Amino acid sequence: MDSLLQHFRKDEQPFIEQAAGWLREVEDRYTPKLTDFLDPRERFIVKSVIGSSGILMAGDGKFPAAERQRVLLYPDYLEPAEEDFKILVFQINYHTKFVTLEHRDVLGSLMGLGLGRGKFGDIRVADGTIQFAAAEEISQYVKTNFVTAGKTKIGLELVEEEEQLIVQTEEWAEETMTVSSMRLDAVLASVFNLSRQKASALVSGGRVKVNWTVTEQPAFELHESDLLSVRGFGRIRIVMIEGRTKKDKVRLVIGRLEPKK
Repeated sequence: MDSLLQHFRKDEQPFIEQAAGWLREVEDRYTPKLTDFLDPRERFIVKSVIGSSGILMAGDGKFPAAERQRVLLYPDYLEPAEEDFKILVFQINYHTKFVTLEHRDVLGSLMGLGLGRGKFGDIRVADGTIQFAAAEEISQYVKTNFVTAGKTKIGLELVEEEEQLIVQTEEWAEETMTVSSMRLDAVLASVFNLSRQKASALVSGGRVKVNWTVTEQPAFELHESDLLSVRGFGRIRIVMIEGRTKKDKVRLVIGRLEPKK
């Protein structure tokens, strides 16, 4: 475990230990373990913890190309089925003629129910239609208590047909680049062709999120699979760290998602 921990941030250690507990549970009981919804960074950590243990891992978020997914850890005798992930998708019905609800309105109201973020998957918004994935075990509670979003009264309808799911049309374009270091400000400066000073100002000004959390430290060290969201510039993902060049720069593969126009 110590050799694994040294490759991750100190604040990620509690999650690493939790993932190691899931792995031991599957190994000891020889039965599958279903997690809450995990973001891509958390899934990367789980995969690293599993290593060559022989335990297998599968993920599903119900939506096509879902960002947040429940993960099933399982022995090799099992063939996972869609129902094993226990996910339901709800569509929010409201008066679209008078009100416009956004992603943040829905997320804020869901968090106001007193349930953790891990109980909810992606929230998809398209042309006034809003859908969200939820863990099956809290679905009755959600149906009973999730009656407003923002200040708007809503109704919930279960989405049962796959063809009715909102499909994410955003595409990530991958590219290879070199950076002077894995510091947050250095990577932002290279990716968005900014001065180091401007990149630092974006970070310290609270305009940058790393893995869905505002990070105000320009020296924050980035790792593989980190997702960055920069207000006004878009989102990038650290896909792979390929090593160092002869001039001791870091060679990266990044995924870039430009903001919608």
